[in-house]
Amino acid sequence: MISPSYCTTMARYNAWQNGQLRAAFAVLSAADWAQERGAFFGSIRATASHLLWGDTIWMSRFDGGDAPAGGIADSGAMVSTVSEWSLARGLLDARIARWAEGLRPEDLDGPLTWYSGAVRAQVTQPLALCVAHMFNHQTHHRGQIHAMLTAAGSTAPVSDLAFMPAAPG
Repeated sequence: MISPSYCTTMARYNAWQNGQLRAAFAVLSAADWAQERGAFFGSIRATASHLLWGDTIWMSRFDGGDAPAGGIADSGAMVSTVSEWSLARGLLDARIARWAEGLRPEDLDGPLTWYSGAVRAQVTQPLALCVAHMFNHQTHHRGQIHAMLTAAGSTAPVSDLAFMPAAPG
């Protein structure tokens, strides 16, 4: 289904996108960052926070590291400020990249079992499907953020994977 190369590419895409969001968020007022905009999680802040939470919970399942506190209902409040988000996002993006760079093809085989608070049950799915879901989930919510930035009068970043700068080296 997917390969280590796919994972490193998507980890790089994730970091590139979040770097662009970091720049876009830096020029937003605190009011624009927190304003209710009718998106699923409401504001740019809550959507960015939820995405940080979601990536952290998936990575805890993939690499055995720390999981975030709370559940999905609390995920929109994981961070309050742009600087808090930026620091946590940078650390998490580095974690995702390290994990992806260490993958071997066989690491993506087999099932992943976890307790899902969303469905309140133990779930087992193919690990590769779960990894693809994490990267798809990132793109989905960044698309919502893109729309909210545009609605706020900001210039939203380029988000097309095909236009990602080449890897250094």
